[in-house]
Amino acid sequence: MNALTNLKCTLALSAGFCSSFANAQKQPHIILIMTDQQRGDAVGCMGNEFVITPHLDKLANEGTLFMNAYSSCPSSTPARAGLLTGMSPWHHGMLGYGRVAPKYEYEMPQMLKDAGYYTFGIGKMHWYPQRVKHGFDGTLLDESGRRQDPHFTSDYRQWFQVQAPGKNPDATGIWWNDHGAGVYKLDEKLHPTYWTGEMACNLISHYDPESRPLFLKVSFARPHSPYDPPQRFLDMYDNVDVPDPAIGDWCGRYAKRLNPEEAASDAPYGNFGNEYVRNSKRHYYANITFIDEQIGRIVQALKDKGMYDNALIFFVSDHGDMMGDHYHWRKTYPYEGSVHVPCIAKWPANVGGVAEKIDNPVELRDVLPTFLDIAGATVPADMDGRPLLPLAKGTDTGWREYIDLEHATCYSRDNYWCALTDGKIKYVWRFYTGQEELFDLVADPQELHNAVNDKEYKGRLEKLRARMIRHLGERGEEFVKDGRLVVRKKKMLYSPHYPKE
Repeated sequence: MNALTNLKCTLALSAGFCSSFANAQKQPHIILIMTDQQRGDAVGCMGNEFVITPHLDKLANEGTLFMNAYSSCPSSTPARAGLLTGMSPWHHGMLGYGRVAPKYEYEMPQMLKDAGYYTFGIGKMHWYPQRVKHGFDGTLLDESGRRQDPHFTSDYRQWFQVQAPGKNPDATGIWWNDHGAGVYKLDEKLHPTYWTGEMACNLISHYDPESRPLFLKVSFARPHSPYDPPQRFLDMYDNVDVPDPAIGDWCGRYAKRLNPEEAASDAPYGNFGNEYVRNSKRHYYANITFIDEQIGRIVQALKDKGMYDNALIFFVSDHGDMMGDHYHWRKTYPYEGSVHVPCIAKWPANVGGVAEKIDNPVELRDVLPTFLDIAGATVPADMDGRPLLPLAKGTDTGWREYIDLEHATCYSRDNYWCALTDGKIKYVWRFYTGQEELFDLVADPQELHNAVNDKEYKGRLEKLRARMIRHLGERGEEFVKDGRLVVRKKKMLYSPHYPKE
């Protein structure tokens, strides 16, 4: 190194990075593509023969598919706080659906900006205040019509009024949490999914890769409700016989048949019949196929710009969607439809020796340290997440045995829980009731049977209960007392670690 480069690297070390500072082009571009409310099994490469996702399947074929990826706190804002900070729910402070704090010690865009990246976010952030940047150089927002500030209008909705003056972007008439379905009423190029893909392609096509490495977050607001694909994508599912919902032997309390015309269209629980579920699922899958086409466009834009080979492309969702399984809808539950998410890493071309599939339990908290690691930046020692590249290369032999999951009360009083899973077995503890659940995800991947009282599972139940006691122990006697799990009288939405204003 010459003296100037040495000085730059010394300054870089003080900011927590160095390995690629001297030559920015050695730092790969980082493209984070995420969806909202996409189930872990709603991708073809996960073995689902009913959903059409050729571009995601190709990314998985060229990279690493994480088979047991989870969202620790499965609703939008706490999941996104974990993604933003690399921390667990207890340590970033959100234990359920609340507000992402305006400022954290660790923030993905800011840390990558400090590592020399140009940082830009497109699509749904679901942060508060809605225009906060957390270190992004710029953002273009689509917040699905949410207005936490009465003076806020998203960039998508402003663009829509230029493209279609006087028209209604919500003309389909299905709202944010409805689980009914319908075809998009306007030209597909007015749909927020198209807008998100188009904005990403525009940025890439105008980007100078010789200037700085790019960190681009592309966050699609779908397949979260409304299930509103353009007709072209729904037509692809005309001859697809999507499966009926999974119905466990433990969910009879919700089995009463409801009339979709009379029940709430956003009911979190309800038996609306198998045909209703299949119809919603076709539209949901069609929305995913629409997103997949936009991902194909983004990949092609990177190739056209000569950026693809030197890029980490990371795909993940914030949480899943129960889609009628066990008569549950939406998210916030400990079951696989809610907590299991798709996760794919297409590594830069100069990264070799990676596994095609990984079975270890990974989580949204692992995304930020993965990005810091591949950017040559320092991963803070107290960050809960861990870089995924060493795991994919087989050099991290001490990976976590279980991942923790939880959600504060939502939809019903007893939906307040904490869980542990390794992707093979899952233990659930209900804070208000003291109820336990145990699912063998190998023998029973759809969680049809709660094995908590089965004699052959007694040993595993006791082991996982002890692990839960250890996990919750740091929270004090409100959660664990005299070596036993405590049944709580009230919920805790924010932990003591939630940032103070």
